[in-house]
Amino acid sequence: MQDLGDQTGFPTRLTPEMRALADRPGVAAQFLPDLRELGSVAGLADPIGDAVHSPTPGLTHRYPDRVILRVTLSCLVHCRFCFRREVVGDAGPLPEPDLAAALAYVAARPAIREVILTGGDPLSLSERRLAEVIDRLNAIPHLDTLRIHSRIPVVAPGRISESLAARLGQGKPLWFVLHVNHADEITLEAEAALARLTRAGVPILSQSVLLRGVNDRAEVLEALLRHLLRLKVKPYYLHHCDLARGAEHFRTTIAEGQALMASLRGRLPGTALPTYVLDIPGGHGKVPLGPEYLEKTAEGWQVRDPKGGLHIYHDP
Repeated sequence: MQDLGDQTGFPTRLTPEMRALADRPGVAAQFLPDLRELGSVAGLADPIGDAVHSPTPGLTHRYPDRVILRVTLSCLVHCRFCFRREVVGDAGPLPEPDLAAALAYVAARPAIREVILTGGDPLSLSERRLAEVIDRLNAIPHLDTLRIHSRIPVVAPGRISESLAARLGQGKPLWFVLHVNHADEITLEAEAALARLTRAGVPILSQSVLLRGVNDRAEVLEALLRHLLRLKVKPYYLHHCDLARGAEHFRTTIAEGQALMASLRGRLPGTALPTYVLDIPGGHGKVPLGPEYLEKTAEGWQVRDPKGGLHIYHDP
């Protein structure tokens, strides 16, 4: 494998599990550097506006009822399309003064009902340190739920031990959001890691990024979404690829994404369908992108069915 990490400005990092799958196109494009990253003519250092809504280091407060807590900027893999690729590296955990300030901010605002642990990857922390953070969050009375976003069950499934799974199943309700983009990433070991979480009572959602050349065909997304359902993972979000610098070759158009979602609606049950979303640059939040099925007419509404047929609906 040619290492272009220094040339692209974003070092390569893979776990042994992903390196073993690097001959699969659906995996290789996500993790191995590509000279097209050097042809970047557009893109943003902070595509989703973390910094705009950061009242304390490591914390993003974009919505009234929930915050994002970046407990580390370290990951076990470096995704070439990452919207935080400008800041993700080998950093350790969020320093204690910053963590304490973030928790104090949450504790002082009863309107905040959920804390989302992200990074980097929160599960790149030791089990002990992660448990400490969760314990401190559990002690804040007005929090209803916690959430963890992670790639670890796929890229390093051995880290999901029985003890970690049991710990995540205790305390306040905790939702686990798995980041996965292609069925080729899901090994037998990953399936076993996800089973450990579900046996511990941890509900699992998934989110994926729509990536040109990786999962931008209906049959590829269908294979991933069906596989996730079989593993008791509910598909949650399909993200339109963010405006990260160096990731232009991964981006589809929004119209292409909408057409993909329309195709999937005709071939998958609703339980398998994620919501296709755009994270508006500048920190303005996520919005669903459709596809659109309704058009206002003089007679009421014209509705498009999953096969493309048109019907008039009279709205009383």
